[in-house]
Amino acid sequence: MSVNFQLRRDPFGKLVLTTSEGEEHVGVIPVRAFPIQAPTRGISLVRDGGKEAAWIDDLADLPEQIRTLVQEEIEGREFIPEILTIKDVSSFATPCTWYVTTDRGDTEFVLKVDEDIRRVGETSLLIADNHGINFLVRDMFRIDKHSRKILDRFL
Repeated sequence: MSVNFQLRRDPFGKLVLTTSEGEEHVGVIPVRAFPIQAPTRGISLVRDGGKEAAWIDDLADLPEQIRTLVQEEIEGREFIPEILTIKDVSSFATPCTWYVTTDRGDTEFVLKVDEDIRRVGETSLLIADNHGINFLVRDMFRIDKHSRKILDRFL
C-alpha cells in the first residue's frame, strides 16, 4: 500500500503532514477510532479545528519512519495502563483500594463506585480510579484465576 502523505517533526516537536499536493499541516494529532479493540487500525491525522487531514487504515501498512512518529505521538497523549494482575483489594465494598500490576509496573488506586468499571466490547473493561485515570483489562476471560475471582465480585 502506498502512502499519499509525508510526516515529520518540526523544530518545535510538532507533527507536520505534507499532502501529495504539497499542502502542509503543522501540528496534526493522531486520533484512534477504536483505541481499545483495534489500537493499530483506523487512525485519523487531525489538523486544527478537528478536521481530518489524512486517514491511516493500519499502522502496519506504513513505512517505519511514519509509523514510529505516529506511535510516539499517540503514546505521548494516551495514558491507559493495562492491568495484568489484580493482586488484592482492600474490600469488596466501594470505595476500596485495588493493588494491581500493570504494563507500567505495580500501583494502587481507589475505586469509588462499582459503576466506575465499564465493559468495552465483549471482553475488555475500563476501570476508572478516583482521579479519573482509566485502567484497561484487555480480556477479562484471559486474566489469571485470582484476578478473575476479584473482578467477578464487582461485575
